[in-house]
Amino acid sequence: MGTVLVTGATGTLGREVVRLLVARGVAVRGLSRRARGGGDGVEWAVGDLVTGAGIAEAMAGVEVVVDCATTQKKEDLAGVRTLVTRAREAGVRHLVYVSIVGIDRVPIAYYNTKLACEQVVRESGLGWTVLRATQFHDLLLRVFGASAKLPVFPVVGGVRFQPVDVREVAAAVADLVGEEPAGFAPEVGGPQVRSYRELAGAYLRAAGKRRLLLPLRLPGAVGRGLREGGNLTPDRAVGRGTFEEALERRFG
Repeated sequence: MGTVLVTGATGTLGREVVRLLVARGVAVRGLSRRARGGGDGVEWAVGDLVTGAGIAEAMAGVEVVVDCATTQKKEDLAGVRTLVTRAREAGVRHLVYVSIVGIDRVPIAYYNTKLACEQVVRESGLGWTVLRATQFHDLLLRVFGASAKLPVFPVVGGVRFQPVDVREVAAAVADLVGEEPAGFAPEVGGPQVRSYRELAGAYLRAAGKRRLLLPLRLPGAVGRGLREGGNLTPDRAVGRGTFEEALERRFG
């Protein structure tokens, strides 16, 4: 296998993908917006997908691209368009794009952007694979951590999540790198579907905090989509790491 370019290589998912690929002996080039030192088995390239600066140079000699980058804003769409254009010019064989379960069922603004990014990938003319995953444990930990700083703890009623260990998603991504383009790969979901309230309670107990829970109801199509389980993939509960295990690692 030739060089694999990982975008978002310093992010929550990207750094795990990079770690696994390096451990497997793959030649990895990590894309970062800032210069980084070596010594970690990675060739680092500086580039910005949104502005396009440095992307053509980062793509030189690359066979496979793994796109883990996100701004969590509409700018992601411009970034994917830049990535696809430069990948075509460089003769990239396979583009692996990491996405989110339910982006076609829950009309959150960020999900709409991810769905548009998927369309750019599908229409790119490149060999492509899209892997959708449920929410990472890390996301819920950040949300609950912010909520725990408030005098009352907001709890979204009727909403469930299926959180997954980011390392398991990274392993699925790393496996796809060594395979032929597959279109939509089987989704990756966490091992358990659990209510927001249950997960929030587990967080507060692990953190040793007591908060008054404030029930909230999300209005409109977003709330309806979440209450209907549009963000879940129970038939693909292939993850093993539980939220309690993530809490144990965080709080001991």
